[in-house]
Amino acid sequence: MRLTLRRPDDWHLHLRDGAMLEGVAPESARDFARALIMPNLVPPVVTGAQAAAYRERILAALPERAAFDPQMTLYLTEDTDPDDVEQAFRSGIIRAVKLYPAGATTNSASGVRDFDKVIPVLERMAEIGLTLCVHGEVTTHEVDIFDREAVFIETVLDPLRCRLPELRVTMEHVTTKDGVDYVMGGEGIACTITTHHLIINRNHMLVGGIRPHYYCLPVAKREEHRLALRAAAVSGHPRVFLGTDSAPHSDDAKENACGCAGVFSATNTMPLLAHVFEEEGALDRLEGFVSLNGAAWYGVSLNAGELVLEKGDATVPFPGKIDTGAGPVTLFDPGFEVRWRVV
Repeated sequence: MRLTLRRPDDWHLHLRDGAMLEGVAPESARDFARALIMPNLVPPVVTGAQAAAYRERILAALPERAAFDPQMTLYLTEDTDPDDVEQAFRSGIIRAVKLYPAGATTNSASGVRDFDKVIPVLERMAEIGLTLCVHGEVTTHEVDIFDREAVFIETVLDPLRCRLPELRVTMEHVTTKDGVDYVMGGEGIACTITTHHLIINRNHMLVGGIRPHYYCLPVAKREEHRLALRAAAVSGHPRVFLGTDSAPHSDDAKENACGCAGVFSATNTMPLLAHVFEEEGALDRLEGFVSLNGAAWYGVSLNAGELVLEKGDATVPFPGKIDTGAGPVTLFDPGFEVRWRVV
């Protein structure tokens, strides 16, 4: 069985920097034409000049003649300058601005604590049509980690969108039925879904022992939510599309008493998605999810190239780890045999 798609995009990707960037960037460039690059470096990418410099480092890390276009973002802080944001957008340096609630995930300490302080930036973004990407979780200790997304929608996101209805919002890496229902039932808002959240639920991480390479933020939820994500991904809804949230950490950072959050899936995402969409009887909708919907939402042209997937009788082997100058990175293991491969 062969399936030919327009070359896909990844609308949520972590590439890190330095030796890790050099090790993992070729993994995304192999299959994807574009990716929306997350700005949560240390220190974060907060200005247009920093985004432009980071893009140059990404391009320098790619294999020769790689056809990969990094779409840059800025990290929203309470000190972000609306004029710098507008200039970076109008000059084509950035595609979006990323909102991290402070403490929500890896390298989010510089994120937003007082949302009133970023309203001037958000008002400017609404005025010029620049998209806000949100990590949709509250971080207050009294809210259970498995409820953070639903509470964020109710207490932060919906009030924000009522206050600024013209603001374009991408709710990234949704993990709950609450999230996909909110997006699919609204206007002016889209969402990305990761590869791993279509495959694992919280049992995969916790039953039979703690498996740190399944630990991510937002954390995987109950099976009912995984099934809701699958239904949304294969629905063909135009504002639902792929953002892998592929997030590399070296094994020593994952496998310790306080391991980092992140699943690295850049290498095998496309075969895994073919497997998932085939299981759901929706291979004809895979192209929309990975190649069409995100491009339409962000207002960019469709990719000209093609990616061909092929299914055979034999199990396709994937590397267990990717070796980088920053240490080995364990590749996401779906827990089942995969017979799809990119040819």
